Order: sequence, then C-alpha cells, then structure tokens
Amino acid sequence: MKKTMRSLLSLGSLLTGLLFCQPLAVQAADTGFNLGVQTWTLRNLNFDQVVEFCVKHKIKYLEVIGNHMDPKAPQQETARKKAILDKNGLVAYSFGVAGTSNKTEDRKLFEFAKFMGIKVIIIEPGDYKVLDHIEELVKEYDIKVAIHNHGIKSNYGNPAVVRNLLQHRDQRIGVCLDTGWITSARFDAASVYKEYKGRVYDIHLKDKKVHATENGDVATDTFIGDGSANLKGLFKVLKESGYTGVLAIETDNDLKDPTEHMTKAIKYVADNQP
Repeated sequence: MKKTMRSLLSLGSLLTGLLFCQPLAVQAADTGFNLGVQTWTLRNLNFDQVVEFCVKHKIKYLEVIGNHMDPKAPQQETARKKAILDKNGLVAYSFGVAGTSNKTEDRKLFEFAKFMGIKVIIIEPGDYKVLDHIEELVKEYDIKVAIHNHGIKSNYGNPAVVRNLLQHRDQRIGVCLDTGWITSARFDAASVYKEYKGRVYDIHLKDKKVHATENGDVATDTFIGDGSANLKGLFKVLKESGYTGVLAIETDNDLKDPTEHMTKAIKYVADNQP
C-alpha cells in the first residue's frame, strides 16, 4: 500500500511538473493573425532573454527596439544577433519607434533594415520636414515606413492630420496604428483603420482604460481586452480587409515578468476571432 501511495505521489509530482513545463494551451498561431511582440514590452529583458521568451511563447515576429538591437552597432554585432534569431526561427520584421535625424544619419537605419530583411520601419518624427528625406530613402531602399503616434499630443495624434500628410506621399509611407494610444485620444480603432484605406502597415496591439477627470482624460494600460479599445471591432475589419501585417503585442506598463500579459493577450485574440 505504501509503495502504491509513493508511486501515486511520484506520478502526481511528475504530472504537475509536466503541466507547468507545457507550452501555452493557446498559441499565437491559433489566433488567425500574424501575432508578434513589440519588444518594448520586454524591455526589462536582455536580447538573449527576449529570444528565450519568444521561443517559449511561440511568438515568431518581433518588432525590435534599440535596447535589443542598435541600428548603429558594428555590423558584426548585428550579424551575430541576426544569426541567433534565424537559428531560433524568429523574424525581426520591424524596428521602432526609431529616432530620426538627417538623411545621412537616417540612411544608417535603412542600411540596418536592409541587412536584417526588415519590411517596415516605425518612426514618429518631431518635425514634419523629416518626411521629405525619409520619402527619398523609402524610394531608394524600397522599405516601408509607418508613422506612429503617442497620443493626442503627438504631431500625429489626430488621424485626420496623418491622412493629410500621407495624401501626396509615396504609398510605401503609411501608418503604425497603436490601438492603445488611438483609444486614449477617444478615437475608435476599427473606424480609424478603415479611414486609412489600406495605409496601415503595422499595428501595436495595446489596450488602455480611459477615464475623464477634471484635468482631462487619463489613460492607463490594461491587459489586452480589459480596456476601452474597440479590439473586437478592429479584428472584424482586419479580417474583412485581408490585413496581412503583424499585430505586435505591447504594453507601456513596466513589467518585470511579461508572461501574464503575453498569455492573456494571445488568449484574448484567439477567443475573439471574427
């Protein structure tokens, strides 16, 4: 009897261990979208830890930030990191939000993107005039650029302003739609996506709860699906339009361990497919 009990306890311990070692019950591939991560979400992890995290959670697509890959680093260092990504089946599909300067300096960003095979660069220039030389580089390198916004106080916080800026620009210049920040400005993410008429080339999948106060609106990051963003509506219009870009999971919350945010985000997207 004692031997049987010991065997059962050992089996129970083994099963418990296996349970916690199992990959996610719901994976990014189950969501019906190209789900990725904006590595700002993983900013408290170093490059090797980011790779380990993405492999564990089966997140293939990375939009990398400067903390993890520096466009101005020696090419040997960039090649070393690219080899690690390739070995682990990970794709750095994008870089940003990238700082912009003059054409000579910004050319380094495009050279980095070309070497990495990056398809779209995310920018948010402080000066609209920067778009002139960015457009020249877009044409030269045939790499897309997407304009991001950090809320209504950003130069690009009002979608009408962005549409106006893009109207006469090369079609390879478009928008990075941050669902959290667009919601913080009281815009509907699904409606804004449609109004851009095919010029959305990247999406930061973020959620914010917006509260009205005496001093104006206050927006705080939440788990995906717990905030004020119309994500279900967005998923519907993405499917209808045949969007083939990436939805990069992101949060502005300073997470020491991003696991819970990532797992809940993947599950929410999978559970709310149109």
